[in-house]
Amino acid sequence: MARLHPFPRRAFLRCAILAAAAVLLLESGGPAGAATYPALFSTREIPSKSLKLFPKWRGVLERFVEEKNGCASPLCNQEYWKRLLDGLAGADRTTQIDTINREMNEKLYIIDPINWGVPDYWATPFQFDRKNGDCEDYAIAKFMALRALGFENPEMRVVVLNDLNLGIAHAILVVYVDGKALVLDNQIKSVVPADSIRHYQPIYSVNEDGWWLHRP
Repeated sequence: MARLHPFPRRAFLRCAILAAAAVLLLESGGPAGAATYPALFSTREIPSKSLKLFPKWRGVLERFVEEKNGCASPLCNQEYWKRLLDGLAGADRTTQIDTINREMNEKLYIIDPINWGVPDYWATPFQFDRKNGDCEDYAIAKFMALRALGFENPEMRVVVLNDLNLGIAHAILVVYVDGKALVLDNQIKSVVPADSIRHYQPIYSVNEDGWWLHRP
């Protein structure tokens, strides 16, 4: 499995965490409609409704909506996306989760400086389909695909974390099914329960409704 490119993402995470303390003093309450689930990886979760700390996440959400509504760029080819989702419409949730995880994990891992010429870029699913990507791009594509299949925001989070085994930052998707957290990870072939992983230390998690700061 390809190693991740740690430096740019670590710098971004430090900035986000330092800014988070000030935001949490000003805002209270969790994301609207948030369900109650066991804390990820035994952390203490501090919720916030504001997404202003996460311009890359907001940006990829906005660009994805624009691309779905029509885009002349070859990076907006929607044929594969439509075919994948149409083939899973009406399937049970386990099949949808497993298939989306497997399909996205077949993409090549390419770090952003090589792929996009910038230290850190969050790609839309259409861009990921055409150009491949790095860890958060896998997680974003899985999130968007499952949202299109009917999964609700409270049921999913993109989680940015430290991989304690490799000593690098990483991103995964967590999906809650029947009250249990399932991990969709480009470094793990199959979908696995979150409580089966011991070497992940979450920093923050986010969906379209808000975000959570994770503390030991």
